[in-house]
Amino acid sequence: MGDIDLTDRAAIAGIGATEFSKASGRSEFRLACEAIASALEDCGIERAEVDGLVTFSMDTNSEIEIARAMGMGELTFFSRIGYGGGAACGVLQQAMLAVATGTAQVVVVYRAFNERSGVRFGSGAQSARPAIPNTDTARSAWTSPYGLHTPAQQVAMFAQRYLHTYGGTTADFGRISVIDRTHAATNPKAWFYEQPITLEDHQSSRWISEPLRLLDCCQETDGAQAIVVTSLERARDLRQPPVRLAAAAQGSGSNQQMMTSYYDRDLSQLPEMGLVGRQLFASAGIGTDDVDVAILYDHFTPFVLVQLEELGFCAPGEAAALAASGELEMGGSLPLNPHGGQLGEAYLHGMNGIAEGVRQIRGTAANQVADVEHVLVTAGTGVPTSGAILRVDR
Repeated sequence: MGDIDLTDRAAIAGIGATEFSKASGRSEFRLACEAIASALEDCGIERAEVDGLVTFSMDTNSEIEIARAMGMGELTFFSRIGYGGGAACGVLQQAMLAVATGTAQVVVVYRAFNERSGVRFGSGAQSARPAIPNTDTARSAWTSPYGLHTPAQQVAMFAQRYLHTYGGTTADFGRISVIDRTHAATNPKAWFYEQPITLEDHQSSRWISEPLRLLDCCQETDGAQAIVVTSLERARDLRQPPVRLAAAAQGSGSNQQMMTSYYDRDLSQLPEMGLVGRQLFASAGIGTDDVDVAILYDHFTPFVLVQLEELGFCAPGEAAALAASGELEMGGSLPLNPHGGQLGEAYLHGMNGIAEGVRQIRGTAANQVADVEHVLVTAGTGVPTSGAILRVDR
């Protein structure tokens, strides 16, 4: 955060979402507007008061069309963050910076897509038309000839090396999936509500790209999520208790690529998340023992294990034992993804994870952890990433 102290200067005042489905039956633009309207209603802020909008570079809903359709009026701040799911907390950081510096008074962060009924990210960069040459297509030219077309194929290379380095098995990945699905099963908003799985279910699910099985891979979801950020002082006068933004950070490794950082110093680590974690804990002035809930980006189960290690909750190679210990379950010392995560609730590029962090601080979550003061939220890994620490207002 540099020399400027932005800790607790901004707060999340409202959250809103559509239903999570596999076929929304409406446009991504409408989904975005519905989620934004819900978030503003949640906190009681009028649409005309919104003067900032932030979203992902991959979002199809332009800020000016959102503002015009919603009756927001003039915008003094609008911004987009790239790198897919790695942007999840980066967009929150943008809103925090805008509010804390007075660039905007009320910023809405949103993400909307028909990722199951429309463009399916899991299919990879497949197109009948030649890609427009750029640095990203040039980079992929080094990996796609070897069959690394989809995110699952790209992460599988990492996962195989992780198992080799630490002597693990695919059951180590499966325990993350079981935890998420167990939590989703008691969350009525989750797609897999009342559908828990066992480790045996995981181990018998089909291969997607060895060593990744079907149940190691997140869902494809239609839906939208929106979050309202304003000053802490303003948030205290609104309908919901404010959720302080204690810290937000971005990180990219020194040899970063998109899901294929195979020439990094250690293929069994995610240095971009380590960088984010160091910034977050320093800015918020807390340590790992102060984190009450961990909302970790779970597009693929192996990366959840490595995040636990990079963030300092355990040493390298010890996350599998932590997952097996029961400490990541409800009632454990570090409940993981009480909403079910992207494996169990919905895949909204991590935005629904931020909303779950807000509910945990408010005390309104479906699977509520007792006495929550700090929630750690992370964004997509294997790419330039981000994270945030949410704090109760006392």
